[in-house]
Amino acid sequence: MKAKKLVTTILILAGGLISGLSAQQTPSVNFWSRMANDELAAKITDEMTDSELLSQTFMFGWAGAEPPELLYQWVERGLGSVKVFGWNTDDIYLVAKSITGLQTQAAEGRFQIPLFVATDQEGGWIRHVKGDTSITPGNMAIGAGGYPSDSWYTAYYISREIKTLGINMNFAPTVDLFTDHDSSIIGTRSFGDDPDKTGILGAAFVSGSEAAGVLATAKHFPGHGDTSLDSHGKLPVINIDFDTFKNRELTPYLYLIKENVPAVMSGHLSFPLIETSGAPASLSYYFLTDLLRNQLGYKGLIITDDMMMVGATVYAGTMSNAFKMALEAGNDIILSSTTAKLNEALWLKNLELMTTDSTFRERVKDAARRVIKAKLDYFKSGNAAPLYPDSDTIDSHIPDRDGEKFFLEQACRSVTVEKQGSLPLKADKAGRVLLMGSLTSFFKAGKQRYPDAGEFHYTYETGPNETQWVLDNLPGVANGYDTVIICVSSENHVKIANYFKGSGKRVIVLCNMTPTLTEKLQWADSILLGYSWRCDYSLKAMLGAVNGEFVPQGTKPYN
Repeated sequence: MKAKKLVTTILILAGGLISGLSAQQTPSVNFWSRMANDELAAKITDEMTDSELLSQTFMFGWAGAEPPELLYQWVERGLGSVKVFGWNTDDIYLVAKSITGLQTQAAEGRFQIPLFVATDQEGGWIRHVKGDTSITPGNMAIGAGGYPSDSWYTAYYISREIKTLGINMNFAPTVDLFTDHDSSIIGTRSFGDDPDKTGILGAAFVSGSEAAGVLATAKHFPGHGDTSLDSHGKLPVINIDFDTFKNRELTPYLYLIKENVPAVMSGHLSFPLIETSGAPASLSYYFLTDLLRNQLGYKGLIITDDMMMVGATVYAGTMSNAFKMALEAGNDIILSSTTAKLNEALWLKNLELMTTDSTFRERVKDAARRVIKAKLDYFKSGNAAPLYPDSDTIDSHIPDRDGEKFFLEQACRSVTVEKQGSLPLKADKAGRVLLMGSLTSFFKAGKQRYPDAGEFHYTYETGPNETQWVLDNLPGVANGYDTVIICVSSENHVKIANYFKGSGKRVIVLCNMTPTLTEKLQWADSILLGYSWRCDYSLKAMLGAVNGEFVPQGTKPYN
């Protein structure tokens, strides 16, 4: 056994030495060579070392504001892609600087292959790039409005903003159906529960992203909507039969494949009645190769959801095995939210396997070829994000000035009347008004319409202690008011609103998160749905509807 381990170690070290020697050699082509993209991608992968091939299939994120030296070392080795997460992005100027540094390092590689730089900028409450980027009404608001053009322009303006920073791939749209109303992970990220409508709106989102010059990624294949579990912490098990699966979960992807969506994210989701091994879709050859590629005819990239999520590792047993299974299943890019160490098993074991298993090596080579071909098609398209973003131009593009006007209009189209009550309600009919909410923009917009209104502030993510503090202080604050306009975005906000049940006051609920929150508030005089977390546009639109400035036409996008 010791001798076998010694041989294995020698093979790995020898592979590293060969890789190092090869790095000194000048290849016959590089990424910018004049050649047909198919032919050039094949030529590059033919000349790559095992280390370069495997590296091209990895996508790493990093902790902290700036990429660590370790990530630069991976890029020097030939890392294919990086991911910008929400903890990297409060300073968008630093984001642009970091991307410039990483792309500069990539350009010094043997083949000068640029990085895919991805993020999650779905709109609504999933917005990983922060700073002054737009907080938009989001997918469920788009579904409530029902206009494909709203989905197209949402993607277009979101993409124009992140493209300015050098981000070239967006993990959006989410086309999971809002089937399980108890879901804490999907909720308003969904367009709704109608498979065809979701497919149409998702396809429009893909088209808008493409027009702006950012690669869209549909997720989470084959569908995260029919579970209340979050695959970050557990492997969700969805017990539906194949007919339901085919006619419901797969339908949006048929639209997206027809639209030539450039990337699909595989979800850590188990469908045991379909894939009897219980393997998550992200690690399943049946779901990704047999079904998605061969039966549905999908030609683009397949990218895993974050492999640091328990939903991936609980089935595979180890991280190195999870990476191996993900590649064998048919994924082309393996995403990890953290940057692996250079000596981690997920790297060394799979690199060694390439020397001993020709089938595995060919799968890795095929994945690398797909990634490089997709990069050639994108970066040579004439509409790609800048490799070296100019920090001096950020202020003129973020927030997108055209987008600001559009998102307010889109929010107005999405506002839904769940309960009409006394609406519309002008100031001269409202009596004394109390505004209750979190965002400064809400109080500003409310005071514009009800100048003498009182204000009661609580935080957006109200914890149990603050909730009790609010309830303890409301008796001394609320007396003397005739109308209460209250923002509701969580269960604790529902508890606060329920204080007024039976009080005789006119209560108007503005629900700016999952509409299921209003099920316990049907006693209120009026209920409006805005669907969007922390979105100024949606709050302004709902207040405009309360004041009678327009007649809301939105429809709740699920039954």
